[in-house]
Amino acid sequence: MPKKLVVICLINFLIAALMGLALRFSSLEAIGLNFRFLTHAHSHVAMLGWVYLMLYTLFVHYFIPKQPKVFNRLFWLTELAVVGMMLSFPFQGYAAISIFFSTLHIFCSYYFAYLIFKHHKTNAVVSEKLLKTSLIFMVVSTIGVWCLGPAVARLGQASAFYQIAIQFFLHFQFNGWFLIAVVAVFFHLLKVEDSKQFRHFFTLLIISTVLTFALPIQWFLPHQSLLFINGLGVVLQVVMLYKFIQLIKPKLEVLMTNAHKLMKYMFMFALICFVLKVVFQSLSILPEFSAVVYEHRNFVIGFIHLLMLGVISGFLFAFILKSGLVTNSKSLTVGIYSFVLGFLLTEILLLIQGIMFFYGIGILPNYYLLLFLFSVFLPLGIGFILFNIYGNTKDKFT
Repeated sequence: MPKKLVVICLINFLIAALMGLALRFSSLEAIGLNFRFLTHAHSHVAMLGWVYLMLYTLFVHYFIPKQPKVFNRLFWLTELAVVGMMLSFPFQGYAAISIFFSTLHIFCSYYFAYLIFKHHKTNAVVSEKLLKTSLIFMVVSTIGVWCLGPAVARLGQASAFYQIAIQFFLHFQFNGWFLIAVVAVFFHLLKVEDSKQFRHFFTLLIISTVLTFALPIQWFLPHQSLLFINGLGVVLQVVMLYKFIQLIKPKLEVLMTNAHKLMKYMFMFALICFVLKVVFQSLSILPEFSAVVYEHRNFVIGFIHLLMLGVISGFLFAFILKSGLVTNSKSLTVGIYSFVLGFLLTEILLLIQGIMFFYGIGILPNYYLLLFLFSVFLPLGIGFILFNIYGNTKDKFT
């Protein structure tokens, strides 16, 4: 896996984490930046600069054996789009420059999907199915982005159509493109073979992903039928998780044989977060809980971070450790533990405060200060991992 490209992805992640830290600090002191604009910058750089480009790197590394030069050129053009968003969103939000770079990124992603479909080489049916499905979800998710302009022009940003368009993009990016992409790489490493059990898992994965989009629609266009559709999706997702565990259980031991403990920890961390994601999402089958989640921002942020930092980033870090780009040193140990500690502390704090808001208890003493201090561990951990990769890779990490 190209060291230079992974370093770029981690730098993007570090910048996104520092933006998130600034957002947390803004609750304590004024920072001179628009909170909403900086939030847009934070989310775009984290999603498109870290997760998207890291998946880009993994797909090319594992599924494109000849690797034509066009992939390298497209990576840097996509990074240019990320940098453009990084520099424009904090100061103007959604405006001409940021929209230009966002649009450039979308067209780069379309071309990337086309190139993968054209050049991928794999004899594994499992990897090919998941690979193509993740990219289809990526392309489909952008329909939500193209709907935003007409939604604002005709109905305004407060309209249900506008809000649902945003949720459409986020749902199928997170649960479709990102999640299925990391599963594709994970199953490739596990060498999962095509079987009746996999086909059941795959079908359940697709159907549950589509059906659970009914929940965010329900938030803006309440209807009893949407609760039923989401409930069906949740049930299928639980069955999907059971099939997932059955598929990986016999293969996981082989992958972990002679593996370094940090790599084992990161794979287990990501898998536990995946289970928790399904468990918490299953609670949305209760109408009262689904309403509570939408009304209390702590639960929303906590769930997004569980998926993005726990599941997705957990797997991505595990893949980096598996690649041998890192060295076994104190900087790596500190980096991994710091990131996981920051994730756990902030998630627990968000959960406790969300429950307190729900019961009308009020706010935790020094809540915003604690949230900021706990969040420091996230960019600190990323920084140490980045330092480890950039500094020395002479000893293969296994």
